[in-house]
Amino acid sequence: MMKKKHLHPDSPLLFADHRRPLTRREFIATGLCKGGQAIAGMSLFSLFANPNQAYGALSSDLEALRDSCGISVQGAGKIPFIGFDLAGGANIAGSNVLVGGAGGQQDFLSTAGYNKLGLPGDMAPSIANPDTGASDFVNTDLGLAFHSDSSFLRGILEKVSPETASRINGAVIPCRSDNDTGNNPHNPMYAIAAAGANGSLMPLIGSRNTDSGGNSMAPASFIDLSKRPTKIDRPSDVTGLVDVGDLFGLLSQSDAVAVMESIQRVSAQKMSSVNSQVTRDDVIKDMVNCGYVKSADLADRFGDPSTLNPVLDPDIVGPGGIFNIEEFDNESEFRKTSSIMKLVVNGYSGAGTVTMGGFDYHTGERGTGELRDLRAGRCMGACLEYAARRNMPLMLYVFSDGSVASNGRIDDSVEGRGKGEWTGDNSSTGASFFLVYNPGGRPQLMGADVEQAARHQQIGFMRPDASVDTASAPAANNVNLLVDTVLLNYMALHGEQGQFANVAPRQGLGSGAALDALTAFQPIV
Repeated sequence: MMKKKHLHPDSPLLFADHRRPLTRREFIATGLCKGGQAIAGMSLFSLFANPNQAYGALSSDLEALRDSCGISVQGAGKIPFIGFDLAGGANIAGSNVLVGGAGGQQDFLSTAGYNKLGLPGDMAPSIANPDTGASDFVNTDLGLAFHSDSSFLRGILEKVSPETASRINGAVIPCRSDNDTGNNPHNPMYAIAAAGANGSLMPLIGSRNTDSGGNSMAPASFIDLSKRPTKIDRPSDVTGLVDVGDLFGLLSQSDAVAVMESIQRVSAQKMSSVNSQVTRDDVIKDMVNCGYVKSADLADRFGDPSTLNPVLDPDIVGPGGIFNIEEFDNESEFRKTSSIMKLVVNGYSGAGTVTMGGFDYHTGERGTGELRDLRAGRCMGACLEYAARRNMPLMLYVFSDGSVASNGRIDDSVEGRGKGEWTGDNSSTGASFFLVYNPGGRPQLMGADVEQAARHQQIGFMRPDASVDTASAPAANNVNLLVDTVLLNYMALHGEQGQFANVAPRQGLGSGAALDALTAFQPIV
């Protein structure tokens, strides 16, 4: 039987058993339309190498006006958050992140179960090396256990340094969701914003012009359209976020800031002697005065084009950068990810989603999915490494609408890597996961001993046949509760899980010990 050739990572995926794509979401899932990106970030601790030093060189008389005018140079002080929305139903469980039974990731499934997850018997993580007594197919370099030949893992490890890897940990959430649809309320961005995440330029960013900013919907209970994501699609969109006018074509940055400061002072002096003859006189004066303060502040912080431009950041592009010039120029997903990293880590936005399309890859061979997973892993790793270089924490969340399964037929091509071919959609094999980078050291799992910690690293579990046990956790069969679970874990990183019910009054996770059981890590900030 002739083997199918794997497709290029940017090739569209069209199947006889799928209708022709008609909607935006269907075009993204097939890879006919790029996913764009959403950007997420925490507070703007700094634009300097020292993240604890607040940026600002305004004159001292105007510095005091920043707070009263509501000008934020440090954002909301929350951990940066990036969501990767892999549109179409990607494989996450088993062949990428290990998922096991009630005892955790390494409470291994049956051989038939791993076969359904695309792993032949001779690559099952349950096989022990007789010389070491341990499995050669389990990798815990990132704390969270991956299959040692995971494409996500290989991509991440290409981009992160060993030191960065040693400060990462993660958790996996086995969960069902519908295949090939944007109607799953997967997107947690509004929930993260409700927990206080905000940026110095805007609250949320998204790759798509949708209410969620991504491919999947956001839970209706969290949507706040006053924070609707701003669409960002490329580095030029990032630099276009701030317009400081034509003054910089005539003057240096410092001179332009001085001119704007002088305009503010003259305006304030004039306004102090004016009575607008309306009942809200002070309000009008404050609005005019703060307008000039904000203009001077924008010129001070963003007058230098390199402040926002990811292309000019040597940590991102160049000989010492995360991406070399060739791969940056030739790969749009890397340019998109670079835009995200720049905005996330420096805190210009509160939270956001990177939508990547073409993950409906049950093409009757394995190589197509491996190549797309590898590229996604490189993008994930780049975000984590950039956070490390900026000495900033980061929570990175990966999800997909549905999943795939294998019938056990092996693709022994170079790109197929001797694994099972993806032969169809299967929502019962779904999962999502998150990774947390902590500059102060690897995040510590909840639990008093190793066995308890293992159950906190996997929230819910699978049956031996590799189908999600829908009674194992609230998120296992309810995508709205999956978002609640992600929100709970984000808040717990700040030590704020006690406020969870206030932020999510309609949550369905329970309280007290029930919430503790769904929390992976101890606080890192």
